[in-house]
Parts: sequence; C-alpha cells; structure tokens
Amino acid sequence: MESNTSIENRPQSNFAFGRTNYILMGIGLLVLIMGYVMLGGGGSNSPDQFNDAMFDNRRLFLAPILIVAGFGFEIAAIMYKMKK
Repeated sequence: MESNTSIENRPQSNFAFGRTNYILMGIGLLVLIMGYVMLGGGGSNSPDQFNDAMFDNRRLFLAPILIVAGFGFEIAAIMYKMKK
C-alpha cells in the first residue's frame, strides 16, 4: 500500500495564526523588551543623592516610542492574514 498524498490532498490546518504571524509577534516582543530595558536603571544607590540620568532623552522619549511601536506591531501581527 503506497501513500501518494500530494500537497493538494493534505488537510488544511485550522490554526488561528500562521508562521508569518508568529514571526511578526516575535519581532514585536523584541521591540517591547528593548523599550522596557531602556526604561530601567538610572537610580542612585543613596536616597540623599540626586541622579540626572533619570531624566535623559532615552527614558523620556525613545523608550516610550519603542513600547508604543511594539504594541502596535503586536496588534498588526495578530490582525495580519496571508493572501491565498
């Protein structure tokens, strides 16, 4: 008994997301992680000492932009549908 199943005869998978969706979601997750890492740090060891690093451009502008872009990318990755 020989099994000759061609690509056309294979059953279609009923997964909600395809391979492309998962790749795009992974990229979005990496962007989110980068944004949250950029928010971290900048504190001082002593509560009596002020540290200006808390108010640099990386924490005030770049990190929130990356986080919003990461969430937008995640939404786009979930909504993406392959063309047949």
